[in-house]
Amino acid sequence: MSKQVRAIVIAGNGTNCEREVAHACRLAGADVADIVYVAELLAGRASLDDYHFLNLAGGFLDGDDLGSAKAGANRLSYAAVKGSSETLSDQLQRFIADGKLIMGVCNGFQLMVKMGLLPALGGDYRSQSATLTFNDGGRFEDRWCTLKVDPASPCVFTRELEELYLPVRHGEGKFVVADQSVLDAIEAQHLASVYYSDPDSGEPTMEYPFNPNGSMAAIAGICDATGRLFGLMPHPEAYTHRTHHPRWTREEGLAEEGMGLLLYQNAVRFIREELL
Repeated sequence: MSKQVRAIVIAGNGTNCEREVAHACRLAGADVADIVYVAELLAGRASLDDYHFLNLAGGFLDGDDLGSAKAGANRLSYAAVKGSSETLSDQLQRFIADGKLIMGVCNGFQLMVKMGLLPALGGDYRSQSATLTFNDGGRFEDRWCTLKVDPASPCVFTRELEELYLPVRHGEGKFVVADQSVLDAIEAQHLASVYYSDPDSGEPTMEYPFNPNGSMAAIAGICDATGRLFGLMPHPEAYTHRTHHPRWTREEGLAEEGMGLLLYQNAVRFIREELL
């Protein structure tokens, strides 16, 4: 592989944020940010082996007909790659073993959780131990949220960050776990990288609308123990420039670069320093 930072954004079957994610990768300094349809991967015309940074974008995979991203999770877990003896899941497991980065946003986060890629307790990237289910309010939520970053988290993407302000837009964003032991392990290992928080106190909250979906322990996003796999419900690709901010015309002091871009910059920095 060349010394270029190469990002891939998987598209198709209902994704609708792939262009924004690819643009965020390029703004963050990635040399290559390819949008690749999952059909191309399954046909063997493209391979995850050629990239460092895998992005699973938001959208409505397969219309969420079996629940958010469940059909997509089954496809990526079991579908065979044409002309090969392996499945796409085999490529994913090799990608992880090689120490590369994966970020899933919204539907992509749901996909990672339902495939077992997160939280991947004990290094098990195949068994599902959590899910994202219907918002407590019973309706689609489209609003901006304040996020508290856990400074003790191993997450590569949130390094040196304290707070984020990002939009959510989802109907099934409530993070729940299979049993209390899973939540205990997530909290003990600081895998909950970002929490929905009260904008005044800056502390995690279960109060609506600051926590828009009722996620357990106010969890907005989690990583695995290596910090290289990360998923979150809010959309960082939707805030890469100050003009994306909902009050950009009347709020003073906004940085030119939006807060969401910081996550992608951390990813690109890690790849240049650790993988190239």
